[in-house]
Amino acid sequence: MSKKVVTFGEIMLRLAPEGYYRFVQADKFEATYGGGEANVCVSLANYGLDAYFVSKLPKHEIGQAALNSLRRYGINTDYIARGGDRVGIYYLEKGASQRPSKVIYDRANSSIYTASSSDFDWDLIFKDCEWFHVTGITPALCDNVANLTLQACKKAKEHGVKVSCDLNYRNKLWSKEKAGEVMSEICKYVDVCIANEEDAADVFGIKASNTDVTLGEVNREGYKEVADKLVKRFGFEKVAITLRESISANDNGWSAMLYDGKEYYFSKKYNVRIVDRVGGGDSFGAGLISAILDGFDSKQAIEFAVAASCLKHSIEGDFNMVSKEEVLKLAGGDASGRVQR
Repeated sequence: MSKKVVTFGEIMLRLAPEGYYRFVQADKFEATYGGGEANVCVSLANYGLDAYFVSKLPKHEIGQAALNSLRRYGINTDYIARGGDRVGIYYLEKGASQRPSKVIYDRANSSIYTASSSDFDWDLIFKDCEWFHVTGITPALCDNVANLTLQACKKAKEHGVKVSCDLNYRNKLWSKEKAGEVMSEICKYVDVCIANEEDAADVFGIKASNTDVTLGEVNREGYKEVADKLVKRFGFEKVAITLRESISANDNGWSAMLYDGKEYYFSKKYNVRIVDRVGGGDSFGAGLISAILDGFDSKQAIEFAVAASCLKHSIEGDFNMVSKEEVLKLAGGDASGRVQR
């Protein structure tokens, strides 16, 4: 029987100009769906886990379309509450060369903003559940949703469920001060902390020394120090940090580190030519969760997570449409990209 995993957050409508057109050039937008926790959920379903997404969506056709986008990949949507008036939207302009990608949010007062404790039966949701995943995006939406996220984490721990949290700081959603205050409380109930090379500094003021991601420079020793400080402050069982070396908007070095409280494990580094980087961190988190639930050791787990995320950078849309077998093949050393016949 597949292991039950649950994620909680907002799924949004993504509108993006074709190719590398800028917003001001576009006369048509491609419509897809995605969002941090939903992206993780899709990956977990692809890896064969019994994945449940918890959220709130309006009852109208756009809300139904968002829900259907999850169902088509095998996600259980039984715990999605229905109500409110709108699906959140984000606009994505893809960057190229030295021009960065750009995201514009139009999500204020979406259905999840109206969610209340009565919308979610956490005791039922966490029955027979093995893992619960949240990110720092959902509590950033408003105080109401932050409180729901905290309630969910507390209830998960009551049920003996492992909790992971991707810090996922978004400066367009809240200030560093507010993020630090809210996430410090949530992280009391987190077992596995996931972050990128800047999140710990933005949210908790914990910085890696001698590192400048804008110059493509990552100092491994500095991130060991960051992970150690996070474990000492919150008591995390594990801390995973993705290490993106930004050469340009199209080309990145991609690797990660996992600290299990005893040893530091660094993955191999992939030189990634980016098709779509949205969801790269989410695919990493999902890979790590899947690997841990499958009983991989720490080195195997970080290699699986980074390989999964490396592949996501080659796939259009928020969702990482790869199988466990494809990830294992890349993690095992086949990075040739040769045609599979």
